Amino acid sequence: QVQLMELGGGLVQPGGSLRLFCVASGFTFNNLAMTWYRRAPGQERELVASISNSGGSTNWADSVKGRFTISRDNAKNTVSLQMNSLKPEDTAVYYCYVRILGRDFWGQGTQVTVSS
Repeated sequence: QVQLMELGGGLVQPGGSLRLFCVASGFTFNNLAMTWYRRAPGQERELVASISNSGGSTNWADSVKGRFTISRDNAKNTVSLQMNSLKPEDTAVYYCYVRILGRDFWGQGTQVTVSS
């Protein structure tokens, strides 16, 4: 079955960096675009970044442009999110997402807290 497992969340000070990983299984990873979403407390879920199946095309939320980088390793079935210059407003649960034949699949999420 489809599984998405996020790794790498934690507590970081403002201005710091974190790298999140999503390990995927149960589907042909290199056929599909992958996306990171986040949900901050009391807010709607927000698309953070997405990457095409080949990695050649990416999309970003305006709030993270220039600070976050999305990449993928199709040999390892992983997609990562490098987050730099973190701000308190980046505090959220971050989710890995894939859509397969009209169905939505989500990871369990990983908490990122940016605080001094």
